[in-house]
Amino acid sequence: MDTYDVVVVGGGPAGEVVAGRAVGSGLTAVVVEADAVGGECSYRACVPSKALLRPGAARADARSVDGARQTVTAALDPARVLARRDRFTGRGDDTGQADWLDGAGIALVRGHGRLAGARRVRVTGADGTVRTLRARRAVVLCTGTEPALPPVDGLDRIGVWTNRQATTADAVPERLVVIGGGVVACEMATAWRSLGSSVTLLVRDQALLTGWEPCAGEEVTRGLGDLGVTIRFGVSAVRVARDGATRTVTVETDDGTALVCDEVLAAVGRRPRTADLGLDSVGLRPGDWLAVDDTCRVTAVDGDWLYAVGDVNRRAPLTHMAKYQARACAAAVAERAAGRPAVTGGRQPWSAEADRFAAPQAVFTRPEVASVGLTERAAREAGLAVRAVEYRVDDVAGAALHADDYRGLAKLVVDESRGVVVGCTLTGPMATELIHTATVAVVGEVPLERLWHAVPAFPTVSEVWLRLLEAYGL
Repeated sequence: MDTYDVVVVGGGPAGEVVAGRAVGSGLTAVVVEADAVGGECSYRACVPSKALLRPGAARADARSVDGARQTVTAALDPARVLARRDRFTGRGDDTGQADWLDGAGIALVRGHGRLAGARRVRVTGADGTVRTLRARRAVVLCTGTEPALPPVDGLDRIGVWTNRQATTADAVPERLVVIGGGVVACEMATAWRSLGSSVTLLVRDQALLTGWEPCAGEEVTRGLGDLGVTIRFGVSAVRVARDGATRTVTVETDDGTALVCDEVLAAVGRRPRTADLGLDSVGLRPGDWLAVDDTCRVTAVDGDWLYAVGDVNRRAPLTHMAKYQARACAAAVAERAAGRPAVTGGRQPWSAEADRFAAPQAVFTRPEVASVGLTERAAREAGLAVRAVEYRVDDVAGAALHADDYRGLAKLVVDESRGVVVGCTLTGPMATELIHTATVAVVGEVPLERLWHAVPAFPTVSEVWLRLLEAYGL
């Protein structure tokens, strides 16, 4: 039996950071990975999706300025766009990521890891060999999530796309039907429409990006419409079938219509990858999400040895937040290894408290949308006495100079009792780059009277902060 201080199951961004930080604090660590080191984000999610989306956005940026617009007359070159994406993902080749682990002094065991009781992980290799790892200090589960398919008859028999196929496909489908109205659905509709697909969104709800401020969904709806995407709200797929001869797919909907397409993308949510993780060996139910405290310690298991970091704990299912949790988790494990209890709260580096109130999100549609903190509705439901302030970003001089047809909205949610920003939503070009300013304000709980002295440079789009504070009354 091989023994390490920390055994990490899952070699995605969260697992890499936990292991790296553990080794940096003087502990030994091993990463167990059945697929590719680097995880979903590196090969089938964030990185390839941004690579697919950026060329269309760059072309749109150039065409948004008179004088440059006239020089951009050709459509995107799909082959070059897909080749550029492959340069970032290496088509799933994890050699570079595995080399990083080795260089950092982190052991790598390839195979499927399952808990085998307290502090033990049994790894089954591709050749069937079994190896048991023991953790002196901690086992950290970083297994992430997998796509959840909606209950549509025939969906599991047509070779349906999920985020994995949508971000790695080698050819542009002539017609694409997307089931869903969330981030993956909106981004992939944007990307494939930009590359020439005829795209139809089937959205069960009456809006896109539910859970965001309404303005975000409204702006993305307008943007997708401008791109030529057909959006059918309040419509669900009920049955799908692929023709064996033509390979086309017929999608029947609950309003009695039928759509013929080449591919169907199901983008309706995720489920935890815990069904075959050996949770029952430690008294947990297979397939469940893993509830954790602010150090990412699994609360339903006694002792300070089992942790769950990243999407698998459902606190803030975003790559950057997974890495944030990983830093907190590794610090907590190191503290406990040194005999110092890692008590949460008090703004400690091992307390992943920002999950609850300051997780930034970025969506690379056209227009971009980004948010941090609480929506107005969520803040009110939390019992806060809030006031919302909005300002059109396109009324800022820097925005008008940035693009002739700049369109965007900024919304602040202010906790009136403390005079601090608790939420912000931005739409428009560069929204994803501008959101970090709001993140600093929210995390830092900077009083508005103090924020007033953070003067934005003229003429930049960031001057919207001055206008928002003026609209608030300062």
